[in-house]
Amino acid sequence: MSSFKNTKTKSFLDSIPVISLDSDDNDLTNRCKFNFGYFYVQSGISQDFENWSHAELIKLLNKLKNYSKSSLEYWKNQKVGNYPVFTVYECFPVNTDFTKPKHIPHQVLWARFHLENRVRLIGFVIPDEYKDKAHQKTAYRFDTNTFYVVYLDKEHRFYKTEK
Repeated sequence: MSSFKNTKTKSFLDSIPVISLDSDDNDLTNRCKFNFGYFYVQSGISQDFENWSHAELIKLLNKLKNYSKSSLEYWKNQKVGNYPVFTVYECFPVNTDFTKPKHIPHQVLWARFHLENRVRLIGFVIPDEYKDKAHQKTAYRFDTNTFYVVYLDKEHRFYKTEK
């Protein structure tokens, strides 16, 4: 019986450090998450994925890939041109074409990611008072570093600033 061993490959694989969740330089908990469980299409206002071109969807996925490398707090301080990449609003905007969906918990904070030009990703975050709080039934902890996507807003109609 012969055994084939590629010592060069084995040496290379052995040189790759083992990553641990417990290591000081592991930043997994700092990285923001995206959740599409509350995604909703408001007819004539927001879009579904099938309404975006292949190129637009690729851009969206690349943005999500990039944004998920840092915390939501980090993105609040970054800019796209003159606009913050990520903004949290105190409440659902008054000057909007959207209607507040009833399936969204009333305590959440509405927010948006500025993708490019007029394109926005609209959703919400969990308020800080829920940070590390366990849900009374599931015992899972609320995560204030997750962005819950509700709308694709291609025409900037969620928080209208133009008159």
